[in-house]
Amino acid sequence: MQAPAHGRITVRTWHLEMREAPRSARPLPAGASVVAARAIPLSFYRYLYETVGAPWCWVDRRWMGDAELGSLVHDPRVEVHVAYADGAPVGYFELDARALADAREIELAYFGLVPWRIGTGLGAALLSAAVTRAWELGRAAQMSRLWVHTCSLDHPRAKDAYERAGFVAYEVHDHEEWDPRPLPVSVR
Repeated sequence: MQAPAHGRITVRTWHLEMREAPRSARPLPAGASVVAARAIPLSFYRYLYETVGAPWCWVDRRWMGDAELGSLVHDPRVEVHVAYADGAPVGYFELDARALADAREIELAYFGLVPWRIGTGLGAALLSAAVTRAWELGRAAQMSRLWVHTCSLDHPRAKDAYERAGFVAYEVHDHEEWDPRPLPVSVR
């Protein structure tokens, strides 16, 4: 990422894909679980999005009103799964299967941990759970790919983590945007 010039920065985005399910899944550590959040309350979703995403400049959903955000995360083709450790939420992943019927693909739309759990080994296990669930979800539709994107504003090891999980980069591009740093914890 280049230094800001007049409030703008160059961001590199990597698009990665997985064309077949991995042969094995990584188990969650003791005391950890992943729960599907059916009809997730928007306030809880916003908490997860902002807590997980604030260090990495996640902004897209911060500006959405409740109706727009609810139409996305409550769509029956979108799944939000929350990771818990020792009873507390510590991360989540969101699978967007809205293109499954037509394009036979699912997007890992969001994935991450709360900042204080990064580097504990939980991330690799949660990513494995996300990949496993995506392929389970896509099995009946004969899904042909799972894809994700990350960028230079994300955690410095995000791309490597996706590649270790079996994703392969298929497109890289740079674009200029307004520098979102520093972000407030909440825009509300």
